Amino acid sequence: MLPVAALPRQLPPPTTARAFSCACGRPVFFRNSQCLACHRALGYAATRGTLLALEPLRGGRWREAGAPVRGSARWRRCANLDTAAACNWLLEPDEQLAGHTLCRCCRLTRTVPDLAQPNAPLWWCRIEQAKRRLVSSLIGLRLPVQAKTDGFADGLAFDLLLAPPEGPGVITGHADGVITLDAAEADDARREQRRSDLHEPYRTLLGHLRHECGHYYWQRLVQPTPWLEPCRALFGDDREDYAAALQRHYEQGAPADWGQRFVSAYASAHPWEDWAETWAHYLHLVDTLDTARSFGLDGERVELSYERFGAELLADTGDAQALDFLQLINSWMELTGVLNELSRAMGVADFYPFVLSAPAVRKLHLVHRVVRSAGG
Repeated sequence: MLPVAALPRQLPPPTTARAFSCACGRPVFFRNSQCLACHRALGYAATRGTLLALEPLRGGRWREAGAPVRGSARWRRCANLDTAAACNWLLEPDEQLAGHTLCRCCRLTRTVPDLAQPNAPLWWCRIEQAKRRLVSSLIGLRLPVQAKTDGFADGLAFDLLLAPPEGPGVITGHADGVITLDAAEADDARREQRRSDLHEPYRTLLGHLRHECGHYYWQRLVQPTPWLEPCRALFGDDREDYAAALQRHYEQGAPADWGQRFVSAYASAHPWEDWAETWAHYLHLVDTLDTARSFGLDGERVELSYERFGAELLADTGDAQALDFLQLINSWMELTGVLNELSRAMGVADFYPFVLSAPAVRKLHLVHRVVRSAGG
């Protein structure tokens, strides 16, 4: 067993890059569809994980700025660029050959909100922005991301619904690859009220999407695979009555010691929710660390020293790469400590209002192993 001091100190480059430059040399960002300096069109190439500066060609196609006129890839911009969704993704050549007009992220949306309702276009835009962030991370992790609308029975679909004025309400959840999201969650004031009513420290659109896709990947990567028994051993038996467990949670609340065993209070409700909450936290930390490293930051460069999780925590897992994961977790703890202080300096809520216990880290490690296995 290696002592804590022997843990690696150098983090790998980001899995999904978040820092980009235009052809003119100015910085551009993941959401941008145009460079504000030189006004070039920009488009996100998902399979390459990069934001491209574009130059127009005939027929509505584009090439990467600086690429040769002949022999370079011909891109099309997603048709949702000119809708309220404001998508800046590009269609790959094979998608164009298949006749698609929407990018692979937009094709995941099976149902859009009723755009005739007040604020619906704005809320749709906010949801799609969060979904593009999610999907780019999933692609970067090399997880399966296929759309039911493309004919994949085990694929993924999003129904973004708004309750009619006369009701009933929309329930956010997942069922057999279909993620239903109450589009009213994109209303900042309403979402904050719900967060307060439910005593949640954190509630965001991206958090919802990460959590619900965790249920989907449980069905796809855990339930039919050899990972099921290791997950049951750590998260609990998922065959426990789900409806009864949720009713008990909402009536009685989380156990007093939930913080010693779970990543969040809601994770204590049922093993499925424990997995989904842990999955969401894993995506939180991976994407945030990817973003920080993309801009030259990581937990090793901050002037803050936490008691680091040592190699003994995962010594019994049989994972030869456990030390790499511990370095990820330790860097996350140190980085979020500083980010929380920066949030307090601005008088806003903590950036990461959670404390990770040793059992929660072991669960995060198992999620990490499932992701690593699925990504090859």
